[in-house]
Amino acid sequence: MNAPLVFKSFLLFEGEKKIAINKHTKVPSACLFTINKEDHILGNIIKSQLLEAPQMLFAGYKVPDPLEHKTVIPIQTTPDYHSQETFMNAIPDLIS
Repeated sequence: MNAPLVFKSFLLFEGEKKIAINKHTKVPSACLFTINKEDHILGNIIKSQLLEAPQMLFAGYKVPDPLEHKTVIPIQTTPDYHSQETFMNAIPDLIS
């Protein structure tokens, strides 16, 4: 069977980060957040919370491959806000 081992779907191994941030090279207020070991549930919740912020221009999510447990969240904010700051502010809002 080609499916990965079950424990690899939720354990972070040495060198793996929970969240990886890739800044967009041409648009200064856009970033791509990759969350490892998560799926559609967390991606949709974070996307919905991000879209409530007034400075958001775009937020979405995708799971590139069902056998890889990661969620990719691209966001873009207005030029006067940092996308990383907006993303990190959305997490405590979700918790509360």
